[in-house]
Amino acid sequence: MKKAMIMLSLVTPALLVGCQTARPPIETVGYVDLERFMGDWYVFASIPTFIEKGAHNAVESYRLTEEGTIETTFSFRQGGFDGERKRYRPTGFVRDKESNAVWGMQFLWPIKADYRVIYLKEDYSQTVIGRNQRDYVWVMARTPSIPETDYARIKRLLKQQGYDVSQLQQVPQRWEQAS
Repeated sequence: MKKAMIMLSLVTPALLVGCQTARPPIETVGYVDLERFMGDWYVFASIPTFIEKGAHNAVESYRLTEEGTIETTFSFRQGGFDGERKRYRPTGFVRDKESNAVWGMQFLWPIKADYRVIYLKEDYSQTVIGRNQRDYVWVMARTPSIPETDYARIKRLLKQQGYDVSQLQQVPQRWEQAS
């Protein structure tokens, strides 16, 4: 009994702290037209995961399969524009079929990481992908850059959603023009 009381006294404060830091789910967009969303997205800025630190020319590409999953290719150059080319191919699974804004992104079976469309410009030219944990975020566009006013508006949105925007890092993008 004494051991149980000691354990309870050690665990209870941790549980209370956990309850105090719980945040509501991050807000997503109302609806994503998956067919319009498919294609290439340049990663303009992010709070990067460990695999994408130092990424240059980062691009996320989506393709909707007949089964309804999303074939994803995330590619970039590691450490510089002439760095080693890295490519990852996770699979996306739409979890909320009503909005299409909540996905699970699977890099390794059986884990499906939280992936939420939290901003989508009306013309599908810019998007922001976030997570409930607010640990990672990706600001993406159909072109390698976005206007500074748009980026400032996105940063305000992220701050309102509970992100630490000081952790945002712009991803260097430089693409040669075809002659």
